[in-house]
Amino acid sequence: MNMTISLAPLVSLIAGILILVVPRLLNYIVAIYLIVIGLIGLFGGGRI
Repeated sequence: MNMTISLAPLVSLIAGILILVVPRLLNYIVAIYLIVIGLIGLFGGGRI
């Protein structure tokens, strides 16, 4: 049985846990996520 872990769900899970633990991190996590997704889109990362 092969198990592959996609990057987006893993990042989302970690971000969700951090937001629950430290709610003040929400702004930073959202900003970093949007910047990373934007850079991947601009430079042709293809799939997320």
